[in-house]
Amino acid sequence: MEKLNNKAFDPINQEEKELMESIERNEWQTVKNIDQEKEKAMTAARNTLKKDKRINLRLTQKDYQKIQIKAIEEGIPYQTLISSLVHKYVNGS
Repeated sequence: MEKLNNKAFDPINQEEKELMESIERNEWQTVKNIDQEKEKAMTAARNTLKKDKRINLRLTQKDYQKIQIKAIEEGIPYQTLISSLVHKYVNGS
């Protein structure tokens, strides 16, 4: 692999810096069966994002309306916004 131009951009964190240095040291190898590996990654991504559980949730009218307004501002369905908020909360972000 060709070396990255360090002046093009700075790494955003230590992990990205280590990845860039690893690439520059030619430590990365081409995958032999790229189609199979790509399919495995796509399946993992689909399973990670799959929403397969339903819940009933009671909210105050005021909270419900505010969530709908926020969802409109974000340009997403309000259920997606609620799901995103729950996901961020349980993952500590």
